[in-house]
Amino acid sequence: MSKQQRKTLMISILSLSLLTVMAGAAVAPALGVIKEAFPNASQLSIQLIISMPALFIFLTNMIFPRLSAKFGSKTLVLAGLFLYTVGGVAAGLFSNITLLLCMRALVGIGVGIIMPLSTGLLAYYYPPEAQSKLSGYSSAMNQIGGVIATLLAGVLSAVNWRASFLVYLLGLISVVLCALFLPNDRLGGSRETEEQADETADAKPEKVSVITSIKTYYKYIIAMFLLMSCFFLYPANYAMETLRFDTMVPASLISVIMAFADVVAAVGGFLFFRIMKTAKGMTKIVSPLIFLAGFVCLWFGGWVGTLLGSALVGFANGAGVPFVISQGSMKAGKAAASTVMPLVSAALYLSQFVSPFLMSGATAVLGNFRHPAYLFGMVLSVLFLLWSLTIQVIVPKPLELAAELEEQKASRS
Repeated sequence: MSKQQRKTLMISILSLSLLTVMAGAAVAPALGVIKEAFPNASQLSIQLIISMPALFIFLTNMIFPRLSAKFGSKTLVLAGLFLYTVGGVAAGLFSNITLLLCMRALVGIGVGIIMPLSTGLLAYYYPPEAQSKLSGYSSAMNQIGGVIATLLAGVLSAVNWRASFLVYLLGLISVVLCALFLPNDRLGGSRETEEQADETADAKPEKVSVITSIKTYYKYIIAMFLLMSCFFLYPANYAMETLRFDTMVPASLISVIMAFADVVAAVGGFLFFRIMKTAKGMTKIVSPLIFLAGFVCLWFGGWVGTLLGSALVGFANGAGVPFVISQGSMKAGKAAASTVMPLVSAALYLSQFVSPFLMSGATAVLGNFRHPAYLFGMVLSVLFLLWSLTIQVIVPKPLELAAELEEQKASRS
């Protein structure tokens, strides 16, 4: 593969990362307008517009290894993008809430196909020393996509609630790129270690079941669940916590501050490679510690607390996601797209779906305290920290050598 082909392939794969966060969050700014358009719909039905995709992403991720064993990566990506784009836009065509939710389910199925490939393809086509940097870029693209989608949907919803769903037309960019530049390699259904490949090139790869993958990669699966449980406390509760307890921050600036947190999260993704090169084996505690500091700041409140806390929570998310993904990918090797990535993706979206239920239980216990959501965030951050300590960090050799050279230069100067 030439240098230009690698570049276009990288851009095509990273374009998928722009879309995945948009699955539910894209139309969040339009929920108020949508509620007015469906006055007879229950509050739960309106909330399902956001959470329905997460449920179907989780379900699709669980069967993704079978899909990847039968179809090539380009076929799967284009099928996922078709469901994502058509289901996303078509939701705005219906005046029946049930049909609208069915279209949201199609979006979830589409993202359930796209999400494992958006990260697993990086592990398949690029060496371990490049995966840390590219995983960081993928995380940053996730956050940038969320910012673009949220702002664009807000503008479109001002025109009409139906227009807000046009934001899913952004999926056509990835359709064009992947149709032109993505190979149709079949990635799934097998795993073959480098040692096995060296011993015999003709040996048939060993099939790996979902149960075996869970047993092998459970540390990364649980780490992603805890990480996203920490993060989703912020977007799910920030507006309500601020209006209830922190009157210094005006309601008109809440969405701006939340978008600011997404921007900082993108910065965290872009800087992950440098963090990994500097912290090496201790990278595993960076995200949980920053989450903990962020929730402490948010609990104190005020302008300093809310801005610093929002930035820290965003940064922890942006730096934490590529850590879990890159570590799981390096452990799985080229089989990542069909083994660990679907399960990590399932954990990510399962945490979104169950987050309201976890918060409901926490409120029953902590409801009498100030900012119960942030107190619960501190508890989850500590659990995430303790779990992260069980992960043995894989540092690619080129990263270790680069860090040693920098240390030698610093000591000489």
